[in-house]
Amino acid sequence: MEIILKQPVKNLGDTHDIVKVKPGYARNFLIPTGMAVIANASNRKAVEEIKRQVAHKQEHIKTQAEKIAAQLADMTIEIETLAGADEKLFGSVTTLQIAAKLKEKGLEIDRKIITVDDIRELGTYSATVHLHKEVKADLAINVVRKAN
Repeated sequence: MEIILKQPVKNLGDTHDIVKVKPGYARNFLIPTGMAVIANASNRKAVEEIKRQVAHKQEHIKTQAEKIAAQLADMTIEIETLAGADEKLFGSVTTLQIAAKLKEKGLEIDRKIITVDDIRELGTYSATVHLHKEVKADLAINVVRKAN
């Protein structure tokens, strides 16, 4: 029996996949729990339309991510922080501080998509911003001593 999955099912398929399963598995578990529907002509047509719309939306999101990546590639942010005489920071530079500096420059980027190595000294560093599953951007960070 062919069915269309409405959500990912482990060891079977992903959302909107058309898969072949035993009739009892479909009738007794997948369809009653709302995980799947029967793959008839009208349901197949609806799934194809949904797939087309999702693909269009994903392409738009990727294009926006590429535009932001181009802006980030040309950008260097400067973070002022307190440091000791040996150029070691009192604490470290966090992704929250990086996201705040980007917000000041007009880019609203979630701190959870920024990865950076542990920054505990003054200097120049690089952070990676994961904007999309296929789009990453490197961001230059300059850590300087805060003037008293």
